[in-house]
Amino acid sequence: MSQLKEKFFLLLRELIHNDTLLRIFVLYLLALYLPGLSSFFTPPNFQFPRISSVSASQFEDGMGGSVFHGEYFQAAFLDYDEELDLELSGIPEPEDYTRPRTLTYSSYTLQSGDIIGRIAIMTGLNEDTLISVNSISNTRLLQIGQAIRIPNQDGIYYEVRSGDSLESIAEQYGTTASRISTVNELFSDNVTPGLRLFIPEGRMDWVRRQEINGDLFLWPASGRITSPYGWRLDPFGSGARQFHTGIDIANSIGAPVLAAMSGRIAHVGYDAVYGNYIIINHHSGYRTLYAHLNTVRVRAGAYVSTGQRIGDVGASGRVTGPHLHFTVYKDGITVNPRALMR
Repeated sequence: MSQLKEKFFLLLRELIHNDTLLRIFVLYLLALYLPGLSSFFTPPNFQFPRISSVSASQFEDGMGGSVFHGEYFQAAFLDYDEELDLELSGIPEPEDYTRPRTLTYSSYTLQSGDIIGRIAIMTGLNEDTLISVNSISNTRLLQIGQAIRIPNQDGIYYEVRSGDSLESIAEQYGTTASRISTVNELFSDNVTPGLRLFIPEGRMDWVRRQEINGDLFLWPASGRITSPYGWRLDPFGSGARQFHTGIDIANSIGAPVLAAMSGRIAHVGYDAVYGNYIIINHHSGYRTLYAHLNTVRVRAGAYVSTGQRIGDVGASGRVTGPHLHFTVYKDGITVNPRALMR
């Protein structure tokens, strides 16, 4: 039995020798709940150190609360020739985790199956941070073998504009000028336009994040894409090269057409090319067009929510068959809807 005790003791001692948190946890259990069993872990002829000046009340405000409930604290796993350390000096104080610190980076090479959300979980950072520090414009275009930067804290980059001050930037992102100064190692509060600052704990606008992740718009109709966004030959046989400003989604007449994002109906009407159409104004400069409808189910001025049925697929206007033509505008310019659709 003595040999078993000695082997067990040596194994556990080696296991926790360099792990302060595990050591404290084991000592806590031994002192508080297992005083009768602690002798099993104690080598022969070992004397527990006496603590003569410590009481429970002295530790009630420390990390973990009060843990001393008697005169003797059975510290079997501490080195026998070392004095019992009551200060728990290896454990960082809670404020250490939020204290501003200089920005540093490590590197990570993307592996098969990596997506921005998985990398965020793996590194303990949020997606905004990874997107911003790596200037990612489309998370769907990340490539295996691509190296990305991993910062030592959450935050985003901000480019100083004319009229900005360190105080105004801090107020905009809910932080302090001193934190921004510390993280960026600034020697002055004066900032000039064009300077890139890392804003600790800063977050991106949710619309911008959805744009980058390609999750901004819902599919407005089910079906297959028969004509993508971009250059194509005239589908009516002229042979001319034309730029298609949206995507065509084929479906049967009467299939539901949904609002791709919430917004207000700007126009409802009929056009010789687009047939029956609806235009919706959204936030952040976005506008969507739904064309060739068979039926319109909303009125101009009405507010619609994402996924609300606004019409039916049709073949009105100039078409070769029933489908929905869907266009997305950003600040008046057409963009590829597929890059923004879930």
